[in-house]
Amino acid sequence: MIKGISYWSMEHGLAGTHSIRAALEQAQLAGFEGLELCIAVDGVLTPATSLSECEKIRSLIAESGLVVETLASGMSWTYSPTSNDEQVRDQAIDLHVAAIQRAAWLGCQALLFVPGVVKSPITPREIVRNDVALKRAKVAVARLLETAEECAVDLCLENVWNGMFTSPQELATFVDSFSSDRLGVYFDVGNVLRYHQHPPHWIEMLSHRIKRVHLKDFTERFGWEGSYQFCELGGGDVPWQETMQALDAVGYDSTLVAEIMPYWEGVLEQTSMAMDAILCFSQAQGQASQHRVDFAESSNEKPHLRDARLPASLRQSS
Repeated sequence: MIKGISYWSMEHGLAGTHSIRAALEQAQLAGFEGLELCIAVDGVLTPATSLSECEKIRSLIAESGLVVETLASGMSWTYSPTSNDEQVRDQAIDLHVAAIQRAAWLGCQALLFVPGVVKSPITPREIVRNDVALKRAKVAVARLLETAEECAVDLCLENVWNGMFTSPQELATFVDSFSSDRLGVYFDVGNVLRYHQHPPHWIEMLSHRIKRVHLKDFTERFGWEGSYQFCELGGGDVPWQETMQALDAVGYDSTLVAEIMPYWEGVLEQTSMAMDAILCFSQAQGQASQHRVDFAESSNEKPHLRDARLPASLRQSS
């Protein structure tokens, strides 16, 4: 598996204004092997970015030595493919057709795609009935798959807080309703905890459909005045050992991209060390991950200081 970080985890990543050159340099310096780029309507990488500009970015990637196989889009939160407004639905498809083309120009192999919104705290202004949203999502995915096939880019549907696909059965059934090897799942480990679900079970049931994986952690305090939040890797309720073993069991060996937001000073270094510990839970990756941990301890800081910065749940693995 390839240890990566999201562009959105950079200081100005969510605004889309963080220099891609700087993102590559900072990811490498923090000990990551890969970077996930992100595309938005505004910023340094958009659906209007030219071929020549993409070629320049591709050259920067080659010079960095980092793996950049995935491109993430959050444009569906503003331009939903399942919107009640037909014009917005058309815009969503056009934007993501262009995003797939840019992914190919950049040399990326997969695009993260949010297939629509039923109801979400992220975009509370519109509510769409579930069956209607599914029909509209099918239209959008069918159209985007045409471009994905032409560009040789995987279209990966993320399980996210959009009110759709709240069980692995639903998501698997939707993916299986298309006869394209280009369609798959971008599985986000932390997102399923909001639905009181167990990530290893999702992995087992989605199995070969999982083309890419996001790492996040999530914690929930139940009670009359309960609360929940995303948190640093290892600081929440994700069962990391079981999760990594489940990925091993289904034969997953592609990118693991940490998506930790918003930015805070030290997030890249902290996340890199946490991922080293998490990767040690993978039998397929344990030896390589232990080498990463040993290298970090010997070259960057004293082992006891490094260990003190790791959440307690991850210290034993490293």
